[in-house]
Amino acid sequence: MMAYSSAQQEALKEFKQDIGHLNALSNTNRQRLIMMLGAAKNNSGVKVSDLADAIGLSQPATSHHLKRLKDIGMVASRHEGNMIYYYLTLDDTIARLERLASALRRQTEEYENGESQDS
Repeated sequence: MMAYSSAQQEALKEFKQDIGHLNALSNTNRQRLIMMLGAAKNNSGVKVSDLADAIGLSQPATSHHLKRLKDIGMVASRHEGNMIYYYLTLDDTIARLERLASALRRQTEEYENGESQDS
C-alpha cells in the first residue's frame, strides 16, 4: 500500500471536500447554465424560462440543474411574483477550486523536488 505524503494527503482531502462542486461542473448543461448566468448583462438574475429556452431544455430539466447548482452554492435565486430569477454566487466555488489547485501544485512541487514517499 502506498504511503501518501502530506501534500498528497492534502490534495485528497480537498478532492473529498469539493466532490459536489466537481460533480456539478462535470455536467455540460450545468456548465452552459453557469456560462449563461455569467454572461448576463445585469446582476438581477435570469428567469428559468429564458435559461431553458436558451439551452434547449425543458423548464423542469433546467430547474433540476439549477437546483443542483443552488444546493452547492454556485447559484442563488430570488423570487419576483411567481417568477424565479437565478444568478451566480461563485465566490465559495472559486475559493474551493483555488485550494484544490494549490494542493495539487504543492504535490507536484514535492514530486519534482524528490520529496514524495513511495512504498
